[in-house]
Amino acid sequence: MTESIPSQAEVVAYLASPAAFGGETPVKHVETHGAHVFLAGNTALKIKRAVRYDYMDMSTLELREASLRRELELNAPAAPEIYGDILPITRSADGRLALGAEGEPVEWVLRMHRFRAEDELLTVATRGELTDAIAADLGRQIAAYHKAAPVRDLPGDQLIGNILAELHRVFAELTNDLPHAATGPVLGTMTAQLALLAPLLRKRSATRHVRRAHGDLHLRNIVLIGGRPVLYDALEFDETLGTCDLLYDVAFLFMDLCHRGLRRQATVTLMTWLTELEGSEDTGLAALPLFLAVRALIRAMVLVQTDRAAGTPGLSHGEAMDYINEAQQFLNPPAPVLVALGGVSGTGKSVLARSLAPRLGAAPGAVILSSDIERKARGTIPDYASSSRTAIYQRLFERARAVLGAGHTVLLDATFLEPQCRAEAKALAQEMAVSFCPLWLTASEPILVARVGARRGDASDADAAVVRAQLARAPDAADWTHLDSSGSPEMTLEAALSIIGSHLAG
Repeated sequence: MTESIPSQAEVVAYLASPAAFGGETPVKHVETHGAHVFLAGNTALKIKRAVRYDYMDMSTLELREASLRRELELNAPAAPEIYGDILPITRSADGRLALGAEGEPVEWVLRMHRFRAEDELLTVATRGELTDAIAADLGRQIAAYHKAAPVRDLPGDQLIGNILAELHRVFAELTNDLPHAATGPVLGTMTAQLALLAPLLRKRSATRHVRRAHGDLHLRNIVLIGGRPVLYDALEFDETLGTCDLLYDVAFLFMDLCHRGLRRQATVTLMTWLTELEGSEDTGLAALPLFLAVRALIRAMVLVQTDRAAGTPGLSHGEAMDYINEAQQFLNPPAPVLVALGGVSGTGKSVLARSLAPRLGAAPGAVILSSDIERKARGTIPDYASSSRTAIYQRLFERARAVLGAGHTVLLDATFLEPQCRAEAKALAQEMAVSFCPLWLTASEPILVARVGARRGDASDADAAVVRAQLARAPDAADWTHLDSSGSPEMTLEAALSIIGSHLAG
């Protein structure tokens, strides 16, 4: 809720004028539920909105200054290209406002380097340019951010419990905007799931998974600078809200991507993030459905509160309801499945895996476990002709066991040339009591050689000689369903989906 707070109208009018930027450049004014941002030339000026919400108090000048200083402290290390300094707005003897001048501050401003609006990741995604490569790099950047985040000794179940209690309270006050019939069942399911997950969340707290993280990690808070995803605008106004389970932190991004129909990008980012953190987050995936749902409900709440603050109640009702419906879907995921993609190098296993992942399993999609990516992550020297691959397969099976146990579908992407590896994959599915769908991809030698020869920046190191050596071993995998992958990726995907659908239906 909000309350009556002294107006910032004079400050807003000043910052919206070219005078604040020392020139005649037109100024663009952007409003959010918690801030005013003013853009002109290469500069961005930001003030905190004078408002008090249940979860954020910016009602006094002192609180707004402290929040801006914390924002600079949190974000400058990860985004030095963006963050500059803190300046006061003062009033001169003639009554006019000035930026950075001597005198008693009437407001505080965070000065930043302006980036191009078209480089904001939401805009990039809207143009259809959020590629697999960018999504993978995003996973790496988030993992690096999380590795550097300070560990906090707070119980993960209590942190989520406090958020749920706040959601219960706030939505009870928003029934004119969002009826209890819509929010009540979702909140009830969340509460029940938290009770089941509490031991896991407490264990994660004890094993360094709760940290002072970003807290507001969605597409609008990521920008491409020099082609690299840069995280900015971390949550600064509440240290408790900014302290969370790492999986809850990244769940905001996955929820945002799913909401915008970008599940493929979400699965690529998830795969890379999990790999960069060396599988330490695999078992935690059991909490992801709850985390996604909480993030979706928070987004619905913020939309309604922003509409109220802007004097446009009901404007975002439709989208808020979409978030609530998505939260319910997140909380009811399908049963996990183990899908194995085998075949010699060049058959298109990795291409197929990335297309299948967003269509299978709990949101955002199946977890891809690739022998090539695992080998790269471990720094193992390529050796396609020796038993050195055994350790990689065992690591894939170990991680698959954890992910399946967490309730998420797994896509195993490896050659599976040895019968023993294929047998172990089947045994793993039986052990975990999940459906097993093995696909053996095939194509002619000329096609395979041409494909590996055309690879650039691929995780695989296979070349034409490797392909021919693999074919010479004449692997047959007679007990796996064969799939001709010599056609287009779209044709292969359609065929694979048909086989998997029939397998699960049967």
